[in-house]
Amino acid sequence: MPFFRGDKNSLHYLVRGQGEPLLLIHGLACSGADWAFQVAALENRFRVIVPDLSGCGHSPPPDEYSIAGFARSLWSLLDHLGESRVNIIGFSLGGAVALEMATQRPACVPRMGLINSLATYRPDDWHKWLEVHVSAALVRLLGMQRAAWLLAARLFPEPWQRTMRKHAAAVVGAVPASSYLGMGLALARWAVIDRLDRLTSRVLLIAAEHDFTPLEEKRALAAKLRADIIVIRGSRHGTPFDSVEATNASLLALLTDQPLPPRTKWIRDTPTRAQTLSLAGSIADEHAAGT
Repeated sequence: MPFFRGDKNSLHYLVRGQGEPLLLIHGLACSGADWAFQVAALENRFRVIVPDLSGCGHSPPPDEYSIAGFARSLWSLLDHLGESRVNIIGFSLGGAVALEMATQRPACVPRMGLINSLATYRPDDWHKWLEVHVSAALVRLLGMQRAAWLLAARLFPEPWQRTMRKHAAAVVGAVPASSYLGMGLALARWAVIDRLDRLTSRVLLIAAEHDFTPLEEKRALAAKLRADIIVIRGSRHGTPFDSVEATNASLLALLTDQPLPPRTKWIRDTPTRAQTLSLAGSIADEHAAGT
């Protein structure tokens, strides 16, 4: 079982492929296994490093949850692996960690992809207030497993998304309530807006048309960073799952300095394609087994 034991935290991780290093950071209450669809598309060109954040997957919880702490732990892992410069892709909370990492070591992140992520999750408008407080209340009232089913149904509400919904409920439901609440509180306290001018990375934002947080805020972040933004029509928050084709094509364009896919490709996967996809890929199996 590949573990990195740092000064304060231990991280479970996998490394796949060879080439330019690429770090994939998962979202709240998820694990590195959730990048299965992306690793399959990227490992032939990149050395893909896929960790479980502290308190998720096979990584034990930290003494204290913070976005800055997650970032420092991942830089320690990369130092251990001998990677001084790395491209970073982050999903949701993972995008916050990616931004924090890039502000800690600006010259070390040449390219960064943010999927359904913001520069602050402080509850300064009603959308973010609801996301912070309602989800926490559900966990406290119902417990993780029941709350996870509600979250999964919100992520993947359509009948043909049953496999995605079942998988999301199982993954989130397995996370201890203390870890879920600790990570959520850490995210609600975090902001990087006043440090964005430190960034030197080429940035791509991938935003879902029907994400849970405002699209306008993501457009404003892209403008501030002089970044490209792709809006995936029909997608909800789980874009790496419900829009695999558009996500992978966009990430490959970013990472290889190629033109982005045309707007006609910025669309959620069709039911036919989604039903042919399975999370039984090798990366998911390895993470699930903790090997």
